[in-house]
Amino acid sequence: MADRIESESRKLLGRLRVALAEGTAGQERLDRIVALIAASMQTEVCSIYLFRDAETLELCATEGLQAESVHQTRMRLGEGLVGRVARTRRVINAADAPSAKGFRYMPETGEERFSSFCGVPIQRLGDALGVLVVQSKDARTFTPDEVYALEVVAMVLAEMTELGAFLGEGAALSARHQRPVLFRGSIAQEGASSGHVYLHEPRVVVTNPISDDPERELERLREAVETLRRTVDDLLSGQKALSPDQVEIFEAYRMFANSRSWMRRMEDDIATGLTAEAAVEKEQSLARSRLGQAPDAYMRERLHDLDDLSNRLLRILTGQGKNTGAEMPENAILIAKNIGPGELLDYGKTLRGIVLEEGSVGSHATIVARAWAIPLVINAKGITTEALNGDAILVDGEQGVVHLRPDDSVKAAFADKLAMQTRAQERYASLRDLPATGTCGTRIALQMNAGLMADLPSLAGSGAEGVGLFRTELQFLIRSQMPKRLELSALYARVMAAAGGKRVAFRTLDIGSDKVLPYMKPNDEPNPAMGWRALRVGLDKPGILRMQLQALVRAAQGAPLTVMFPFVTLEAEFSIARAELDKVLDRECKLGNPVPSKLEVGAMLETPSLAYAPDSFFRAVDFISVGGNDLKQFFYAADRENERVRRRYDMLNGSFLTFLSQVVARCETAGTPLSFCGEDAGRPLEALVLAAIGFRSLSMRPASVGPVKHLIRQVNLIEAGKAVATALASGEQDIREMMNAWLVDNHEVARATT
Repeated sequence: MADRIESESRKLLGRLRVALAEGTAGQERLDRIVALIAASMQTEVCSIYLFRDAETLELCATEGLQAESVHQTRMRLGEGLVGRVARTRRVINAADAPSAKGFRYMPETGEERFSSFCGVPIQRLGDALGVLVVQSKDARTFTPDEVYALEVVAMVLAEMTELGAFLGEGAALSARHQRPVLFRGSIAQEGASSGHVYLHEPRVVVTNPISDDPERELERLREAVETLRRTVDDLLSGQKALSPDQVEIFEAYRMFANSRSWMRRMEDDIATGLTAEAAVEKEQSLARSRLGQAPDAYMRERLHDLDDLSNRLLRILTGQGKNTGAEMPENAILIAKNIGPGELLDYGKTLRGIVLEEGSVGSHATIVARAWAIPLVINAKGITTEALNGDAILVDGEQGVVHLRPDDSVKAAFADKLAMQTRAQERYASLRDLPATGTCGTRIALQMNAGLMADLPSLAGSGAEGVGLFRTELQFLIRSQMPKRLELSALYARVMAAAGGKRVAFRTLDIGSDKVLPYMKPNDEPNPAMGWRALRVGLDKPGILRMQLQALVRAAQGAPLTVMFPFVTLEAEFSIARAELDKVLDRECKLGNPVPSKLEVGAMLETPSLAYAPDSFFRAVDFISVGGNDLKQFFYAADRENERVRRRYDMLNGSFLTFLSQVVARCETAGTPLSFCGEDAGRPLEALVLAAIGFRSLSMRPASVGPVKHLIRQVNLIEAGKAVATALASGEQDIREMMNAWLVDNHEVARATT
């Protein structure tokens, strides 16, 4: 029976290849295809339903149902048996369709005469395109071999859809990779830019899904799999310093590469008439459909392994490597599923923007994008499938929106937005050398955040007075092994030299949570943001902390040095860390090395607990920097990686501002300098409110210095403080609108500025 099915399947695919090669229009092709499938499957009905939009399926071709219902019958995703197949991406095989769960009767189709139903999803690498259906009058369940044959045909239909085989007058589909598409993602780095797509990993395109020589295709598959296995073995044997977790990943690769069941399924696919690459892609699509919906995180992780392995195999078979010869355009906007900091840094600052299918607001890519001040949108689902190298693209990092192949009206509106931003930046540039002083005479020190040597040239151009936060962990994250003390010392010395004598606050290593070093074993923690991270790692591994402190002291070469410890939650933690620094200084003195002429040692206040530390703590620290990003998430118990809750909580909430005011009061009483560092410091209205409640130093990304300075110089900060106090006294939970209204009523400042 199986041999007969394989023979019939090969015959059917051969007929489909002829039909696809004919110079007919898209609709004629679809009509011819459903007739061929119905005849081959010996069913009275074969129908193809395709997505008109993300939620709507349309009957686009049929053999056996009423012809008048084509392009007239539509259903929502999940509606009826066809809708259920599309939503679940699972086969439905029913002998008595009218009694099956979710059945919906479509009177215009005339399907009441047919009892049995078998529907299979038409999908390509997780992208649902439609549903292929066969029906017959006899009440029967289709055999596993028949269902398998339909899956093979559905896979070919998906590839032909991708290649545009069904386009033309009266066609069921609009052209893929040609129409404008809007993607809504999440904001990771604000800003707006226009440019052209550059794919980090170009998609492999299967141009020949149907084969007429199964033996040759089997030989190609076996040769490619053998090459793949050798590649995986070489990866394992060629890496000397792999961590246990990295070894586990490569062992999982090896397990999949040597899987007999995976190989057998692909061989069976080839026996039915598919080419080797089409067989690989068919199994990859089915695995995505099944494992992608698995509730078990381990199973979903294995899907990533199988996905990567399948892509490697496809590149071997097709010769389509990562380097496709496509040149990076001058105005490149990088598109990727995800990307590590090292890979991103390889592209350099020439990128105009970044769009990721995955990612998070605290990821390494986000940190680099912020350092470069280029827009980044994350969680833009499906963009790597839809985008092609060279496509026009607009990235709106302020709204979390991406326009791929935008139409003229969108281009015009976006051009106006960019022109307004350019004029604003020109206005801000004229303020570069002026202080951020309110009309009342109150001066606010504006500093910038950095983490790379490439950031330092922005210091002079931004108008910042120094570096309020230098993230030292980036140099650890982009390496495959722990950097040496000599290397770090040389780097820190270059940073200080590039700052030109301006103050640079070096934050010691802040790893853990979302920042895991590739050469350190990650901890399996249920809540890593509140786990073993930042200074906690340094106190448990004092050798690492001591090595970094030695590098900083030696880099200073007797010049002033500013160090701050991250994620301090208790006075005792700061005391122990400060004691480690004192030990380093004593040792350097004994060795005859110069020590800093002036030393400032501060702490980052990122948890509410530190605000209630004893008075002795506030007297012991040389300064405190409020880490607004982490403090806000712990204050509200709202994970900043979770879009469902993160965006609900505003910095301009009365409770949060009252808390910050208490921190200001404690620092004023102790005479401790206080600054605020984080995303909110770089937003003009938020920066104004922070200055109004007593913060005299703010640290932000370089591009934000101009807009913040522009607003502060127009406002009486004493009056702004009274306005904040009035707003808080009103009992309003969020004072954003009240402060906006106060600005508009009392100053010539447009609401758009804030």
